Order: sequence, then structure tokens, then C-alpha cells
Amino acid sequence: MKTYYVYIMCSRRNGTLYIGVTSDIIKRIYEHKNDLVEGFTKKYCEHCLVWYEIYETPEDAIQREKQIKKWKRGWKLRLIEENNPEWKDLYNDLLEGSGFPPSQE
Repeated sequence: MKTYYVYIMCSRRNGTLYIGVTSDIIKRIYEHKNDLVEGFTKKYCEHCLVWYEIYETPEDAIQREKQIKKWKRGWKLRLIEENNPEWKDLYNDLLEGSGFPPSQE
């Protein structure tokens, strides 16, 4: 079964935040980290994955992404702090759990 992810990237602790949605989080975060896609994360050097949630349907993931994007900044920071108080980059944890490197399509 395919899974979908809502995630938050940051430039640094308490820095600029980016909220996105994807069906291939390893590939997508790899793209962000290596500035492979023009846009917000490349412009603001957001290379640190600090939070994500998993969903079974794209509709649920998109709905959650839109919900979080409407939140006040403090609420977003609290969401990160509750789950990742050290603001650790979670990308390597994902790689270790996947058993393979990111695809480079």
C-alpha cells in the first residue's frame, strides 16, 4: 500500500519553515537537501527535515498540509518541539529505516 507524508523542513532551529506533501519522502527530501528543484527550499536553504506524519490517502495528507499551513507560526514550532525537541534532522533515520538509498530519478 502506498503511503503519503506531510513534512516540515527548516533552515535552522526556529528558522524559516517549509511544509510539504509527498508520496516518496526519501526522494523528496533528497531533492530538497541537494537543491535539485527550484523554489522556496532552495532559496531559503531549507535542508533539515524536522517533522513528518504518515497518511494512507493523498486526500488526508493534502488536507493536513493545508491545515498546518494556516496555523500560526507558534503552533508549527510547538508541533516540531513536541515531537523533535532537539530539532534533529530526521532524514538519516528515514534512510536507515528504508534499507536503501534515495532514488535519483
